[in-house]
Amino acid sequence: MSSNKDGFVPAARPVIGEEEIAAAVRVLRSGSVVQGPEVAGFEAEFAEIVAGRHCVAVNSGTSALQLTFLALGIGRGDEVVVPSFSFAASANAVRLVGAEPVFADIDPDTFCLDPDATQAAITSRTAAIMPVHLYGHPAAMDRLVPLAEKHGLAIVEDAAQAHGASLDGQAVGTFGAAGCFSFYPTKNMHSLEGGMVTTADPALARMLRLLRNQGMEQRYANEVVGANMRLTDVAAAIGRVQLGKLADWNAQRRANAHTLSAALTNVVTPPEASGALPVYHQYTVRVPHGRDALQQHLTSSGVGCAVYYPTPIHRLKPYWDEDRAAAYARDLRETDRAAAEVLSLPVHPTLSAGELDRVIAAVGQWEGAQ
Repeated sequence: MSSNKDGFVPAARPVIGEEEIAAAVRVLRSGSVVQGPEVAGFEAEFAEIVAGRHCVAVNSGTSALQLTFLALGIGRGDEVVVPSFSFAASANAVRLVGAEPVFADIDPDTFCLDPDATQAAITSRTAAIMPVHLYGHPAAMDRLVPLAEKHGLAIVEDAAQAHGASLDGQAVGTFGAAGCFSFYPTKNMHSLEGGMVTTADPALARMLRLLRNQGMEQRYANEVVGANMRLTDVAAAIGRVQLGKLADWNAQRRANAHTLSAALTNVVTPPEASGALPVYHQYTVRVPHGRDALQQHLTSSGVGCAVYYPTPIHRLKPYWDEDRAAAYARDLRETDRAAAEVLSLPVHPTLSAGELDRVIAAVGQWEGAQ
């Protein structure tokens, strides 16, 4: 893609190309459009990037999380430790099954769950830990997995932003009882809309398949109370095309991120943890002073950028607790600091060299860092 000197550089640029369009049209003409061969093919192919785990396709990443908690029997009276620095869907999925999210602070470098804060948040009611591999960087699974095992807790990985990321050579989505992915259009790969649950447990996979399809494997032979959270074959066909491009796209995201980190000097660039292979769903810098001013400067310079996330989940209306305000201020300091400082810059794989240079130049021209 050629650079447009005067054009706006978008923060994200979802790809819907001729291959994706052709795949969708092919399925539409086939007449088999829901929970058919394309879904089965997508599940089988996605298994290749999660060490052969069972894969269950659903209609969104949020559904993937919600159905996983249902399948694990987590509900009323249970607690799940989650980061507050995430998209609200992480906590919403816990509440939707009747359980309660308990917020733990993040590591300031990776923006992912801090294991020590997670340990402090565990109570007698804790049933699970939900690490979020935020921005495509793997959480500290080397510490969280032993912690969960020590306390007899399930791990449900929110890998919505981390398709293809790994830690010490192990793919995200393979550390816990289940991994949950999203295929929303701005993700590293998409199916217009959709999600996937990955698990090594065949019984859990079967329950997930029941729950996504009204509790049935065989038509009208309902075994449990289920929902309609199936993925369409049209979406699966698009996902299969995108999956075939994921490795190259992730490699380009990493290359773009490393170019940015080598060039930017007036913001705090994101480090990579030892052993981590991030996939840079977002390239997120810290701006300790004047973040909003930098955002305005970049926008006026024709460079898209965004804050993910301006309001931590614990400060959103459905989750705010006045009685815990003092504890939140004490225990979630890194979460609040991140929300005040982060800014995500364009890193998507369709950035041209000229566009990447424009991002670097625009950030470098900002004089408000001191």
